[in-house]
Amino acid sequence: MGKKKKAIGTCELCLREQVETTVHHLTPKEMGGTFMPSANLCIPCHKQIHALYTNDELAIRLNTIALLRDDPKIASFLKWIQKQPSTRIPVTRKSNERKKRR
Repeated sequence: MGKKKKAIGTCELCLREQVETTVHHLTPKEMGGTFMPSANLCIPCHKQIHALYTNDELAIRLNTIALLRDDPKIASFLKWIQKQPSTRIPVTRKSNERKKRR
């Protein structure tokens, strides 16, 4: 896996400002998303997405910011992360639900 490019900006998912962001391919590269739309996400949001969902789920049903925001699991996380300082990088673990689907 290549090194992710990081920048300081606004997370397109949680809308926190002055956070370190990385590029998230809305359709995973492994699923053909290399040249498709991407979003700049803060590290906690990016990690949380990949901890909760498989690349198949992301490609099929969660391939826009609006769809991600509307998903109950991410919506719950967003409500919490929006209250956190921009410097906070919480520990992220794969969900038990995702582990079972492997």
